[in-house]
Amino acid sequence: MRLLITGGTGFVGRRLVERALAAGHDVMVISRDPERARRQLPQSVRIGDDAMDFASSLPEAIVNLAGEPIADRRWSDPQKTRLVESRRHATRDVVALCEELARREQPPEVLVSGSAMGYYGDQGDRDVTEETPPHDEFAHRLCQAWEAEALKAEAFGVRVACLRTGLVLDAGGGTLAKMMPAFKLGLGGRLGDGRQYMPWIHREDLIAMIEFLLEKTMLSGPFNGSAPQPVTNAEFTRALGRHLHRPAALFVPAPLLKLGLGEMSRLLLTGACMRPRRFQEAGFTFRYPTLDDALAAIVSH
Repeated sequence: MRLLITGGTGFVGRRLVERALAAGHDVMVISRDPERARRQLPQSVRIGDDAMDFASSLPEAIVNLAGEPIADRRWSDPQKTRLVESRRHATRDVVALCEELARREQPPEVLVSGSAMGYYGDQGDRDVTEETPPHDEFAHRLCQAWEAEALKAEAFGVRVACLRTGLVLDAGGGTLAKMMPAFKLGLGGRLGDGRQYMPWIHREDLIAMIEFLLEKTMLSGPFNGSAPQPVTNAEFTRALGRHLHRPAALFVPAPLLKLGLGEMSRLLLTGACMRPRRFQEAGFTFRYPTLDDALAAIVSH
């Protein structure tokens, strides 16, 4: 398969590139910094800074993971605009490529485009499936705009699947990279009252989900990219402390997080009990269905 990836140097993208190459695919990556991408990725990967660089290569599938990290800076109004536009711009470029290839009567077969659990906004403790109505807030509007851009590719005969990803867990990056130092020192603990849900997914299962969506030609629309057993923040905290053999009895008061992070504190203090219903109905098999399974593998690594 000729596979084009945006966000190929990120925590998820790098592993996707590795797995795609191991499977024998011809891999192309779009990067805002091609020189850095060449240093990070295997030599066999073709790298460009624009989707149209690959028009003559006729990609058969596209995975769109690009976007500025959502939690790296406080959510000022300009930062909110950057977060939305970075996702819309990258997605708009791959849709323009789909349009160009459709003119040549060789459009890509499928576009798997990133989204996030933030699509649903704060959902309390109710079970959340792909059909659950969202709570209107910034995280939802960001994801909605991202998905809306991707779905435009359907007009050019491309099957589109939007992957609403939970917190991605694995060694060497992602959510745990920010948490591990404090927890290893015995300074970890819950955020606020700890009752907010944290949908999560092991990185290997997330990559397998992307591969599943690329291969299953009948699958389109939204999919929840999370493990079948979401946990609350308090449960996550206790599990991580247990696997690291460290106490995790501390907590950060919600007012302190709100003062320090402003609106962005909602990422930490609210959540959704997100269930991967459509993946389960389609027959997807999880390698790490429980948090204990995932953390045991990660900590041993």
